Amino acid sequence: MNSDINKRLSLPADIRLPDGYLEKFNLIGPALFEQPISRRLRRVSLSEIGFGKLETYIKLDKLGEGTYATVYKGRSKLTENLVALKEIRLEHEEGAPCTAIREVSLLKDLKHANIVTLHDIIHTKKSLTLVFEYLDKDLKQYLDDCGNVINIHNVKLFLFQLLRGLSYCHRRKVLHRDLKPQNLLINERGELKLADFGLARAKSIPTKTYSNEVVTLWYRPPDILLGSTNYSTHIDMWGVGCIFYEMTTGRPLFPGSTVEEELHFIFKLLGTPTEQSWSGISCNDEFVAHNYPLYRAERLSNHTPRYTTVLHVHNCTTHPG
Repeated sequence: MNSDINKRLSLPADIRLPDGYLEKFNLIGPALFEQPISRRLRRVSLSEIGFGKLETYIKLDKLGEGTYATVYKGRSKLTENLVALKEIRLEHEEGAPCTAIREVSLLKDLKHANIVTLHDIIHTKKSLTLVFEYLDKDLKQYLDDCGNVINIHNVKLFLFQLLRGLSYCHRRKVLHRDLKPQNLLINERGELKLADFGLARAKSIPTKTYSNEVVTLWYRPPDILLGSTNYSTHIDMWGVGCIFYEMTTGRPLFPGSTVEEELHFIFKLLGTPTEQSWSGISCNDEFVAHNYPLYRAERLSNHTPRYTTVLHVHNCTTHPG
C-alpha cells in the first residue's frame, strides 16, 4: 500500500508514510486514489505526510551563510536521508528575494540527473526554506582536497556531466548565468550536479535585455564585461571553458580582481579584439576608454600542456587513425 500511495503522489520510493496518514487512508479507502488526483487533493496529502513543515527536518551543521540565506546540513524524518536546507530570511517590507522566487520556479520544472533536486519548500512568516538533496562537496572543495590536481579521467567525467546538465537547461531555454566551481556539487559516487539557480533566467521571458551583473567575475565572458545585456547560451559556455581549464590546471584561467584586470587577462591570452575579429568593438565606450595594449593570441598548449593533453586524448579516442 505504501508503494501505491508513493506512485500516485509521485513521491520517492524511500519515503516512510506517517502512521496517521496510513490510518486515514485505510478509513477513506483506496478508491479515493482510483480517480485522477486534483491539485488540491495532492497538496493536502503532501501536507498531511509532512511536506512543507519545518518539523519534518532536523538541522545538523551550518554549511555556509550569505547576505540573504544560510545553508544547513540536515536530515529528513520521512526518509532518514541527508538534505541541504537553504533558509532564506524574509524582510517584512520586501518579502522573498527575487533570486529565491526565480530559483524555485525554475527548479520545479528542471528534473535531470545532473541538476540538484528540490525536494520541498517551507514558507513561514520569517523564512523561506528550500530543501535540496545533499551532496558531499562542491567542485572548489574537491579541487582543494585533491591538492588542485584532478585525475584526467575525473576531469573528463565531470566535464561530461556539466555539459549534459547544461544542455538540458539550454534545451528548455534556461540560462544558468552563474557557473563556477562553487555551484557544481559532487557526491561520493562522483556524480556532478548544477546548483544555485538564483541568477538563472528563462530565455523565453519577453524582454530584450538582461542584466550584465551576472556571473562571478572570473567566469564572465568579455562582451558581458564590456556592458552587453544581449546574450544567450554563450554566457554559460564561456564559464564551462574556464571551469574545464581550472580542473585540468588547478588554477583559475582569468583571476581578475576588477573588470579592467579581468579583460586584461583575457586579451593577453586570447588576443586584443580588433574590428576584424569583433565587429563593432571600436565603438564600445568601455573598450575604448581603457586603451588596452594590442596583444596577439597565444596557443593554449604554450600556456598549459596538461589542458591540451586532455583534448588530444579525446580527439584520439573519437577520431582514431
